[in-house]
Order: sequence, then C-alpha cells, then structure tokens
Amino acid sequence: MTIIPPGSTIGILGGGQLGRMIAIAAAQLGYRTHIYAPEMSGPAADVSPRWTQGAYEDADALAAFADSVDVVTYEFENIDPSAVEVLATHGLVRPGAQALRVAQDRLAEKRFVCDLGGLTAPFAPVESLDDLEEAIDQIGSKAILKTNRMGYDGKGQARLQEPGDAIGAWNAIGRQSAILEGFVTFAEEFSVILVRGANGDIRFWDSAANVHKDGILDTSTVPAGALIESQLPEARALASKVANALDYVGVLTLEFFASADGPVFNEMAPRVHNSGHWTIEGALTSQFENHVRAICGLPLGDTGLAAAKVEMHNLIGEQANDWQQLLSDPANHLHLYGKHEARSGRKMGHVTRLTL
Repeated sequence: MTIIPPGSTIGILGGGQLGRMIAIAAAQLGYRTHIYAPEMSGPAADVSPRWTQGAYEDADALAAFADSVDVVTYEFENIDPSAVEVLATHGLVRPGAQALRVAQDRLAEKRFVCDLGGLTAPFAPVESLDDLEEAIDQIGSKAILKTNRMGYDGKGQARLQEPGDAIGAWNAIGRQSAILEGFVTFAEEFSVILVRGANGDIRFWDSAANVHKDGILDTSTVPAGALIESQLPEARALASKVANALDYVGVLTLEFFASADGPVFNEMAPRVHNSGHWTIEGALTSQFENHVRAICGLPLGDTGLAAAKVEMHNLIGEQANDWQQLLSDPANHLHLYGKHEARSGRKMGHVTRLTL
C-alpha cells in the first residue's frame, strides 16, 4: 500500500468549498495542496498555496499538474473520467475513474445499485418524448424526470403529476437523455457517509436526518431518530458493497429515503458531502480529515460523535449576511466559504451547533 507522508502535496480537482475544506484538513496534517480548476480562482484559493487554471480536457496541463503533486483527488463528480485516466498515467489518483463513471450516469448508477441488491425507485430510460410516454405508462404519471447526466441541488429535474405533463417536462430538461423515476413514499431522508482506506478498512459516521428546501439541503441533524437508525444496517451494508465493488478509496456518500419498505437508494456522491459538514466539529474525526488520511494511506480516525446532538444548517444566499447574529451564540460554529456574491440558491456557508 502506497503511503503519502506529511509534507507531500495533494492535488485537488476543483476549487469550491469542498476543496477548501479538504485543503484545510490537509494543512492540519502537514500536507500542502495544489488546486486544478477551469476558473481563475475560487473558495479554495484562500487556503491552498497553489492554483493552476486549466481545462479538464487539456491533457498536457493535466500531465504537468500530476507531475507537480504526490496524489490527486477531486471535490466534485462532474469531471470527465478521461481526465482522471490521464492523471492516473502520471501518478496516484484516489478515488479512481470508475466511481465517476457510475455517479455521473443516473441510469448506470441505478442499475449498478440494483445489481448489488439495493432498493431504488422504479425507473426507466428516456431518450425521446415517445420514450417518456411509454415510461409513464410503465411507472405512472406521478414521477420525476431527471437528466441522465449533470444536475444537482434540484437542477435538471422536472416533476410530473399527470400524463399531460410529459411534453412540458421533456422541454423543461432540454429534450436530452434522461431517466424517469417514480415517486417514493418516504418519511425522512438520510445519508450514509463512509470512508474506505486503501487497505479496505471501512468506517461510518453517524447518519444525519436531512431536510431539503427547494431541492437544496437545509439541515442535517444527528442523532437521526428511531426510524432512520432502524434502517441503517441495511443501508450501510449496501454502501459497503458499493465501496468494495468500486475498490473505492476516500469518503463516499449514499443518499437514502427512509420508507415503509426499508431504505430506498436515491443517489451517490464519490466525494465528501454537504450532509457531512457537521463532522468538522461534531465528530472525533471529520469527513475531510479522514478523506485526506485515506487517500494518503494513513490510518483512519475515529468517526464517533463528539457531542450528544449536532445540527448543521446551510447558509443560502443572503442568509450568510447574518454572520454577526450567528456568532453571538457561543454554541454556533460558523463557516463562510469566501464567495463574493450572495446569489439566490447559492451555498455561502454553514453553521453547526453542538449540544453537549
């Protein structure tokens, strides 16, 4: 097993808030970081000493970046897997490209999980309006049409309530390759976040109960409550199967619906996750530190709770301007991402509150 010692440089694809928090955790462990992203700057620039602006399609720039670092990871999944393959020919990349291939394609993702025995919403591929109408006949008209690739935080989706909504939904997503998913009746939503080391060791954090508003995560709370906790063994078993099947190294997130039929898989993210931000103060080892530990081949840290109750609240748009009021409560831990424009629907930061 390859060990990347402290003092080495970690390359991070993407320079958003997740890259920022990975870089902070890396610095605590004595690592340097180097960001590669198409943008000139971003939230991670405040804390990472090096930033290379380059396209993910630029093989020469990627090769030069790979040669300047000791291991490469990524902060988001919408990167062409071929870019990761280029990097892998020059050095160590964790997680690998296969995790991106599965997570980027909603149809492939659903089939992958079903093959591992997971329960998903009923689904059907859609490549045309005729396909959509056939899928509605098969699944029912109460469904969600999602673009097969890209899209997050509610983007690239259209809800249907009756058969007549088909053409409007098809137009709303841009008449592109899609998947129709039947509605799932559920009581709560939760995430299973794990870290898998290069030696195959897997550890789980407590699962948070997640509440979304307008398709964006609003709060994550642990403990999650009796219903979610009763479904964790089955959900964690599936998450372990996914991680092992992908020979995954790093932090992996699977999102679930808690239903009367058990945990229903929604989607996966091959990275650190918004619903795990509470772990920075609320767990003995955060998701960001353990991601760094895993990709560098270090022993994994304890994922146990550091408080009796933890609640993370996202700060969306203008909510971040309430920083003074938030800091007036000594129980709050405020994280602002350094973004310059507080647009509607934009994640500007988060606040975590611990009850000891």
